[in-house]
Amino acid sequence: MSSDDKPGAASEETKRKFREALERKKQQAQDRPGHLDGEGTVHEAHGRAEKKREFRRKSG
Repeated sequence: MSSDDKPGAASEETKRKFREALERKKQQAQDRPGHLDGEGTVHEAHGRAEKKREFRRKSG
């Protein structure tokens, strides 16, 4: 009896392939260096606010 004669053989083969692909994906993610120092590329989003913000009514 070959593996093609079983009705669940195709789904088991598909599951195995997906598991292998997931393992390869996880391995690639581990190989990449992360930002281990915890410092991003943007250091200051904007400069200091020199004065309090002023809100005015819309005229016209």
